[in-house]
Amino acid sequence: MREVCSAHARGGGVSVIDVASKKVVQTIALGTKRSNRIKLTPDAKFALVSDLDAGELVVLDAPARKELRRIPLGKMPEGILIPPAGGVAYVAVNGDNFIAVVDLKTWQVTKKISTGTGPDGMAWVP
Repeated sequence: MREVCSAHARGGGVSVIDVASKKVVQTIALGTKRSNRIKLTPDAKFALVSDLDAGELVVLDAPARKELRRIPLGKMPEGILIPPAGGVAYVAVNGDNFIAVVDLKTWQVTKKISTGTGPDGMAWVP
């Protein structure tokens, strides 16, 4: 791993950090209102950023480091989980009490899984 990305909670962007030098090498301005989580797809083609206040999932072209689209999800999208095989992303929509299943090819929400109050972090257990 040569670089890591960090979403700015209030700064509206993502910092790309060189691991060896521990320095920010690029800041990607997204205009997010309150970024919460960032997750890279297994093929490293996309980075997904949840924006709590905007209610959106922001999709970045990871190699090109540019925004591709925004997917409206609902109130307070937080945790993002992508299974090792990829294909879908699970996004906890905390304020609406469901998990949105997002198809990573069509970028559509294909299913909403009802949860208890305030879903957030998730883990994949094979």
